[in-house]
Amino acid sequence: MSEEQSDSNSTGYYFDNPSTRVQHSFVFSGPMFVILMVMMVTLVVVIVLGNALVILAFKVDKSLRRQCNYYFLNLAISDFLVGAFCIPVYIPYILTGRWTLGRGLCKLWLVIDYLLCSASVFSIVLISYDRFLSVTRAVSYRARQSMTHQAIIKMIAVWVLAFVLYGPAIIFWELVVGRSRVPKDECFAEFYYSWYFLLSASMLEFFSPFISVAFFNLSIYLSIRRRRLHHREAQLQLQASEPASAQGEGIPLSHNWGFGIKLPLRGSFHSQTKSSVNLLVSRSNACWEEDKTLLCALLSVFPGFNKDGHRQRMWA
Repeated sequence: MSEEQSDSNSTGYYFDNPSTRVQHSFVFSGPMFVILMVMMVTLVVVIVLGNALVILAFKVDKSLRRQCNYYFLNLAISDFLVGAFCIPVYIPYILTGRWTLGRGLCKLWLVIDYLLCSASVFSIVLISYDRFLSVTRAVSYRARQSMTHQAIIKMIAVWVLAFVLYGPAIIFWELVVGRSRVPKDECFAEFYYSWYFLLSASMLEFFSPFISVAFFNLSIYLSIRRRRLHHREAQLQLQASEPASAQGEGIPLSHNWGFGIKLPLRGSFHSQTKSSVNLLVSRSNACWEEDKTLLCALLSVFPGFNKDGHRQRMWA
């Protein structure tokens, strides 16, 4: 059934099945074991504390409870659970090379792990879509900010879709096939060898979100670029229409047009527009890079930054 091969540094576990022989895991020993343990524990602490900070900020500050910020809360919850449950359970398995927690906990861990990772990916897509609407449909977007029930419905849809993608397959695959292909001392999904299922699921979990996020962010960039060009053209036309004498004199940043109202002229307006564009572009660049969950959430939920308002699988 199985055969073991070992050398001075690691031990590999092999098992046979009707179609393939797989080397599944390695047992680390010595300094490498300690280094990996420290790194993984540090990773868990950072993930849990960072995302807990985001969740706490959302709970304490009621001004953050706007529709757009609910999506960042959803992302923080999924990442918090990954750090609080999935990684700690995975640490002894990856370091020892053996699963000793039983088949029931194995199934539970796989379901939660795939669920949380998929929900995190879909949450990023939802955040990208929300940013897309904030730029391309700004008026209607602002009007809907108080409708938090729509955000909650979308959050629930994300979790349902994430569960449907892998959950039933993890739970019922063994019953449909009629036998288990997973050894007793290991834990991985029964569909691990079904390339057609993995290909189909990858299309929904990776390629479709990747294309969607790329489309939304490219549309945001083009929209901002188009607005800046139109603003620059408007400024040139305004300068061309001004008298020559006015161009040579110092023009104040604001002018009192009567009734005690001061309106900003083109200098201050251009400065504010440039500042807003730079802020939005920098936030987009930070948020859509992989493994920037905490930075994304903090940039979006703290009032100082938002007044209006895979990821590749690592553990399976």
